[in-house]
Amino acid sequence: MPVRNTFKRFFQLEAAGGLILIAAAALALLINNSPLSWLYNSLLDVPVVAQIGALKIAKPLLLWINDGLMALFFLLVGLEVKREVIQGHLSRPSQIVLPGAAAIGGMVVPALFFWALNNNDPAAMSGWAIPMATDIAFALGVLALLGKRVPVSLKLFLMTLAIIDDLGAVIVIALFYSGELSNLSLALAAGSIVTLIAMNRLGVVKLAPYLLVGLVLWVCVLKSGVHATLAGVILAFCIPLKTARDAPSPLQTLEHALHPWVAYAILPLFAFANAGVSLSGLTLESFTHHVPMGIALGLVLGKTIGVFGLTWLAVKCGMSALPTGANWGQVMGVSILCGIGFTMSLFIGSLAFVPGQSEFAGMDRMGILTGSILAAFIGYAVTAMASRKAPQH
Repeated sequence: MPVRNTFKRFFQLEAAGGLILIAAAALALLINNSPLSWLYNSLLDVPVVAQIGALKIAKPLLLWINDGLMALFFLLVGLEVKREVIQGHLSRPSQIVLPGAAAIGGMVVPALFFWALNNNDPAAMSGWAIPMATDIAFALGVLALLGKRVPVSLKLFLMTLAIIDDLGAVIVIALFYSGELSNLSLALAAGSIVTLIAMNRLGVVKLAPYLLVGLVLWVCVLKSGVHATLAGVILAFCIPLKTARDAPSPLQTLEHALHPWVAYAILPLFAFANAGVSLSGLTLESFTHHVPMGIALGLVLGKTIGVFGLTWLAVKCGMSALPTGANWGQVMGVSILCGIGFTMSLFIGSLAFVPGQSEFAGMDRMGILTGSILAAFIGYAVTAMASRKAPQH
């Protein structure tokens, strides 16, 4: 009973998801740099086949995690975005101005940092979007460690910023990281989308039909050449938030059901599968090479300059006000925390530098881990120092 209560208290912590992510990444690093490294790599290379008649999907376990399970993560992101746009922190233009400006700065400036160091290498430039991302679970988890010293308005600012950032990442993946397209699969995917929209307009509130058509959509998108995880976002936008009667919201029901699975299982599994960087043969060049250096600097400096700079500009121009109860030091700390790219950066990195095809595969993970760790520690320290003299909230 005491053990059960301990677990219950742990999972109630705001930082629980971030702590599990850290543990999963650390475990991957430990195993892949031990005599058991063969087991780690063999596990990720295990072929997994799903077949119904002539339809066959055969991929190694790593790609099932990255293309399949991560579609559920993007489904959750889409559900959160839709809910926030309709009735949350993105429902009024005045609420979007400050985090929207910060998110734009946090996407553009890191990409410019990467471009500055890699523009003379066309192959390396595939990774320009890697430092654009913010890991909402990690960033909010680190901020939660400061407890009531940080105003709720600042946490909402970070959450809204990260949601807009995730939406930007989805758009970037759709536009720049799709492969050769299959017209037949795209046509079938379009038919699935039309079916989902029709169900929404006809007032269908049962989740099962949406999930069934969503599965068909995922298969079609997977076979089309567009990245399969985008099917999750499209499905989310088609699931109704409100119902004609006083029935439970289908969108919120699914969101609440998915959240613990994504936070405590899917994202840690993704981190375990993608963060296992081999440290054998590690040299100074592993950090100073233009690819990992561009990513790390983009995350640490680019995010800080972009988020803080656009926030400062929006406030000074009178477009918005600082989050209630927050000071500029705390905003600086949160801007640095936005450099924790981790999950989304690793995901984009797996698309930009495909293992076995790109000479830079693996280098991106070194830059992501270095930049994210520095952003986490520096961001926490700056926010903690700025919060010492701030009133308790």
